[in-house]
Amino acid sequence: MTHSIQFWAVVPAAGVGKRMNADRPKQYLDLAGKTVIEHTLLRLLQADVFTAVAVAISEEDPYWSELSVASHEKIIRAKGGKERADSVLSGLHAIRDQATDNDWVLVHDAARPCITSADIHHLIDSLVNDEVGGILALPCADTLKNVEGKNILGTLDRSHIWRALTPQMFRYGDLKTALEIAIGNPAITDEASALELQGKQPKIVEGRPDNIKITRSEDLALAQFFMAQQHF
Repeated sequence: MTHSIQFWAVVPAAGVGKRMNADRPKQYLDLAGKTVIEHTLLRLLQADVFTAVAVAISEEDPYWSELSVASHEKIIRAKGGKERADSVLSGLHAIRDQATDNDWVLVHDAARPCITSADIHHLIDSLVNDEVGGILALPCADTLKNVEGKNILGTLDRSHIWRALTPQMFRYGDLKTALEIAIGNPAITDEASALELQGKQPKIVEGRPDNIKITRSEDLALAQFFMAQQHF
């Protein structure tokens, strides 16, 4: 696969993962002999498409420097921020001397270690000629309820509902501008929402259901199962 522009990855990894109730952030928990973030970064590097991967790490993080992947020639450390948007923007700043506004940036969760090269290439091939970009996502299969307190107010039309995954792929210049404008806005929970705030309409590219995010302790066993089944 050849394209004239460059592709970059940004991985926000400054979170603490409170829901895991673990002694360390979830990205540093053991998963099949490596930390979660090691699996994630190795999967991104194995896609063999990125000029570099900027990883936003908290300045107080005592674990990152112990990982062998931290010294990989394509890994760039950026300063982690308080919120996701802060970390992603910091990752963009870390590559600003090398990236151009027209380059593509794929933002991926540190806690999604099951991403496959096939999904990364599928996302890129689907969006490389698009004006805006877009995200990997899954159509919702569950019945969705609109709830207030403990009371159901109604049932939502799930035919219009998709679950947002990562990577999320946007032009460097557009993403940087959108995040700079959106910083501090609690409605910005992913990169697509920052672009949406600017009146843009990101595309949906259907991804794999095994691209799960580690949020609770039981997700580690599920991720290990998926990884054992994958041919990425």
